[in-house]
Amino acid sequence: MDWSHYRFRTRWALPAPPTAVYDVLEQAEDYPRWWPQVREVNRIDDTSGVITIRSALPYDMVFVARAVRRDREAGVLEIAMSGDFDGWARWTITPRGPGSLVRYDQEVDVNKPLLRRFAVPGRPVFRANHWLMMRAGRRGLLAHLAGGHQAV
Repeated sequence: MDWSHYRFRTRWALPAPPTAVYDVLEQAEDYPRWWPQVREVNRIDDTSGVITIRSALPYDMVFVARAVRRDREAGVLEIAMSGDFDGWARWTITPRGPGSLVRYDQEVDVNKPLLRRFAVPGRPVFRANHWLMMRAGRRGLLAHLAGGHQAV
């Protein structure tokens, strides 16, 4: 087993319609406005940018995100990532009652030397760190969709 390989899946039930959620998630450069752990997004061109994230643990993760798929009708946004980790991430937004079900899937190999060094003992902590980041992202997105512009 490669202890530096991760697969994540997160689901968010949201009260907003899928098109509204898609429109917000498609604008990655705005994530820092509502998702506190997304520290910085610097656009390189129309399909890529450099993203810096930091959750509860005292380290930044920096990677280049490149759009692979943007399909509003299917509710799918997918990126390829390279840098402190290599892999992909995908948002899938589907109708759920009057709102949406948002699924986030991610598969990455961590390249950051410090995290690779502590891959085995740190794995549960790194997974918890990701969970905390996703929980805060849901809260921030809910507030943003409700008309607030501050992350909660």
